[in-house]
Amino acid sequence: MIEIRPATPADVPLILRLVRELAEFEREPDAVKATEPMLEQALFGERPAAEAVIAEVDGTPAGFALFFQNFSTWTGRPGIYLEDLYVTPAARGAGVGTALLRHLAGVALDRGCGRFEWAVLDWNQPAIDFYRAMGAVGMDEWRVQRVAGDSLARLAGR
Repeated sequence: MIEIRPATPADVPLILRLVRELAEFEREPDAVKATEPMLEQALFGERPAAEAVIAEVDGTPAGFALFFQNFSTWTGRPGIYLEDLYVTPAARGAGVGTALLRHLAGVALDRGCGRFEWAVLDWNQPAIDFYRAMGAVGMDEWRVQRVAGDSLARLAGR
């Protein structure tokens, strides 16, 4: 049986392990700079920046989703942005990804959100197909923009 539960501070090592597995899957194994203290502060600190849920199959961790609230000026309502969704290889095909997405869709509705959004790598066709089957619509006309590291500091004038 699949159970989705809110993450707790005790889950931080598990979340970091799953983030690292996700990075490996996404062909960026060295990109993870997060540490347990960083995740603990971000998820459970005085002013949490994100939330996470853990999926378990018969009590064994099988995946997680990490998300945060955003806001749409056009709808005048908050939304949920899914930063990461990961299902362990052993649990793939068992409905864990579907359960995580359904759970977060319910969270979005319960919170009065107008949108539930996420990004997917363009080469990950199985994920794209899965998301389409779940009712997601590609926003192909939008291009993600990012400023990080030295470029972020330069943009801030620092």
